[in-house]
Amino acid sequence: MLNEILLGGGTAIVSGVVGFFISKKITGANFDIYVDQATAKAKAIENEAQTLLDRSRLKAKEIELDAQKLFDSAKERARADFSQREDEIIRNEKEFARYKSEEEHTIQTQLHQINAQKINLERNEKSLISLKEKYEKSIDDVLHTLEHCAGLTQEEAKTELFNKIEEKMRGEISHIVRKYENEAKREAERKANYILAQATSRFAGEFASERLTNLVHLDNDELKGRIIGKEGRNIKALETLLGVDIIIDDTPNAILVSSFNLYRRAIATKTIQLLVADGRIQPARIEEIFKKVSDEFESKILNEGEELLADMNIGVMHPELVKLIGRLRYRASYGQNALAHTLEVAHLAGVMAGEMGGDPILAKRAGLLHDIGKALTHDHDGNHVDLGAEICRRYNENEVVINAIFAHHGQQEINSIECGAVCAADALSAARPGARREVLESFLKRVTEIEEIASTHSGVRQAYAINAGREVRVIVNAVLVNDDESILLAREIAKEIEDKVQYPGEIKVNVIRESRAIEYAK
Repeated sequence: MLNEILLGGGTAIVSGVVGFFISKKITGANFDIYVDQATAKAKAIENEAQTLLDRSRLKAKEIELDAQKLFDSAKERARADFSQREDEIIRNEKEFARYKSEEEHTIQTQLHQINAQKINLERNEKSLISLKEKYEKSIDDVLHTLEHCAGLTQEEAKTELFNKIEEKMRGEISHIVRKYENEAKREAERKANYILAQATSRFAGEFASERLTNLVHLDNDELKGRIIGKEGRNIKALETLLGVDIIIDDTPNAILVSSFNLYRRAIATKTIQLLVADGRIQPARIEEIFKKVSDEFESKILNEGEELLADMNIGVMHPELVKLIGRLRYRASYGQNALAHTLEVAHLAGVMAGEMGGDPILAKRAGLLHDIGKALTHDHDGNHVDLGAEICRRYNENEVVINAIFAHHGQQEINSIECGAVCAADALSAARPGARREVLESFLKRVTEIEEIASTHSGVRQAYAINAGREVRVIVNAVLVNDDESILLAREIAKEIEDKVQYPGEIKVNVIRESRAIEYAK
């Protein structure tokens, strides 16, 4: 290619020179001179071109050698890398083969051991059966021999033996009976003294006053029809949203709100009172008032807890615990208001701890928190003792408080004067006449258990036990549960209640499924 370029250049030069001569019209001797000069110049150019060509060839050779070296180097590196990887693969294959062989050997060994143990067990079982048969045969032989020698049957010999033992042990038995009779007398005397002490030390306090209904006053009976609404729409919305049973009967200017849950019943009562005062009773307004009242109650229980804490003068407490103390007002235990019981225990514990040389402030704090778990039992699984201890540990309460929570139900030993004062105060508050009603508490446990059973099923949004526990109203998520599934869900809940709950009569399971479409005009 380079030769062609140079040849083309020389030809172009010669053509140019010839053209120049022609254009200058050079002739004769001058022409020969010009031709010689042009030839010499062309020769020089050709030599220079040849030199450039040689240099280019030399440079190309060098580049080719460098490329060959790079290729050889890359080839060697690739070959080394391939060899290394091949060695690694071979090594891994050997390692895997060795591991596989060891595992197979181990498994085989264990299998042999298991087979050997199985054979030994079968052999021992056969030996045991044989020994048992020999033992039973020996016993039969001995019994026959004894019956033959004594002239008595087996039953007669057994009766005779028992009679002899009874005669021999009669004196010792009499001594044991007399000992336990004396212990029983001493225990009865101690118990009687304890009861007398409780009777003489009791104080004047409120009797159990928690009920299951609240009365809502109406200005006139026409409001009953507005509360019911067209085709019962309003009362259905109220009962579904509030989770209570609204009783509208012939009682003049009044309706009843019934629910075992004090907090839920208080919110429902306030909501109905506001609706009656407002006069606009319809589903959308019901939801609006209910949300407003619910928010107010949440704020109210926190404020009430803070006021109680300030009155007790027991120091700073975590806001969540303060809120739970306020919530105790809406919890009852055996018909006794939980907050009233808690305050009684706190005051009594403080007085007793001070008399016994303990810390009255710490005793009052422990008394105030000893039943704090009762504020959580409606929303969480577990008993109030474990729930209360867990929440107090979470918020770093004193160990005396934790000990009092466990000890007042006998789950731990009393470790301090303050804890002993709380336990004694708890017994005083609960044992005074009229403080508690066992029947009410058993009823509350039953309806709570019914609600929990319904709430555990998939797709259930809310569950309310109403109508004195004779009906459970189950509100399901319309997206997760269709109409056919709601029928099956009602049957499953009813079956589970039958299996797990003791109740009189029958319980109606009412599954409610509804869909709502909400849009806003802007």
